[in-house]
Amino acid sequence: MNIEYMKENGIDIAVVSSDEMMIVDTQSALDLAMTVKYETNAANIVIDKNVICEDFFVLSTGIAGEILQKFINYQVKVAVYGDYSHYTSKPLKDFIYESNHGKDFFFVSTKEEARRKLAEAQ
Repeated sequence: MNIEYMKENGIDIAVVSSDEMMIVDTQSALDLAMTVKYETNAANIVIDKNVICEDFFVLSTGIAGEILQKFINYQVKVAVYGDYSHYTSKPLKDFIYESNHGKDFFFVSTKEEARRKLAEAQ
């Protein structure tokens, strides 16, 4: 796992990338968030979509909702960047839309857009 720390408009942001899948369930997501907070003191995290298991994007598994609830409980804001164009599920598209209009969790295309969204969400 690679954690890059930066400030965007005075906001602490950690950018996480990896060649391996890091988020496979609620506990692994929470472990990642707490590791990032411990190592960088940043509660705003940019995550490459490729480190998240595909089951996250199948809403009927419940993984996405559980992870978002944990992040909100621990006051962690997350922006996930990647390509979402191949998903056809209307509930998932609605979930992404609603998340992007909130203030805690975002799905965007690029790392730069993810950093900007987190900086603006403060």
